[in-house]
Amino acid sequence: MAKKEKKPFRQSMAEWRQFIYNRNSGEFLGRTAKSWGLILLFYLVFYGFLAALFTFTMWVMLQTLRTDIPKYRDLISTPGLMISPKPETALEFSISKNNSGKYNYNRYVESLHKFLGAYNESKQTRNIRCSPGKLFDQKSGNKSVCQFNRDNLGPCSGLQDENFGYDKGTPCVIIKMNRIIGLKPNGKPYINCNSKEEGKVTISYFPPNGTIDLMYFPYYGKQLHPDYLQPLVALQLAFNTTSAKEDVNIECKILGAGNLRSDNERDKFLGRVSFKFQVSE
Repeated sequence: MAKKEKKPFRQSMAEWRQFIYNRNSGEFLGRTAKSWGLILLFYLVFYGFLAALFTFTMWVMLQTLRTDIPKYRDLISTPGLMISPKPETALEFSISKNNSGKYNYNRYVESLHKFLGAYNESKQTRNIRCSPGKLFDQKSGNKSVCQFNRDNLGPCSGLQDENFGYDKGTPCVIIKMNRIIGLKPNGKPYINCNSKEEGKVTISYFPPNGTIDLMYFPYYGKQLHPDYLQPLVALQLAFNTTSAKEDVNIECKILGAGNLRSDNERDKFLGRVSFKFQVSE
């Protein structure tokens, strides 16, 4: 088999120059100006059509959405619960006495004062007094907010006892429900808490019985209801422990409303919250 003869360098460069631009035929990169114009026009029309189709599809989809509330709100029908103060480690409070015999609690007290700042009377004056015991349905565009009197939290309000009972070994924990747009409890919801270790703690509720008034429902979303604040329930715990160091596990649930569930074993955070106090003498 004969070996293919290698082209001279000048011949190769001449062929490349002719491919880039052929003076005889007027072709550039193998195509005439008309051919280039037609193919560019095709791609311009093709990609222009795709862009227009995408834009129209997005516009149609956006017409089905509202800017104030989500279109679908049935994924979570029961709110979770949150507590304040929030411990640093896995909802585990640790209260111990220092060398002088005083409880170490400053971080919890500071957190509670910061959290309750939004519920101060000076900020609640812009809200309105609502009729207790019934849902506060609103038809107007700008939604009003019902006042929540911080005094309802009793000794856990921080107004009479600035240490929220932590200095006496009877700490306060405040519970609130997560916000769900349009939620209307079917019944009279309340918070109920129990210790897993029977007889180790006595729980006092503020407001009494841990009730959550219906006048704070429904919530209309951040855009329509920008000043909304969730109602609160405070717990004051009195420990009945005798050992020097003991854990007390507490679980709180939403009860009293048929459409609010707290018994779903597949979701431990649906309508309930658990936390632990480690008390050291």
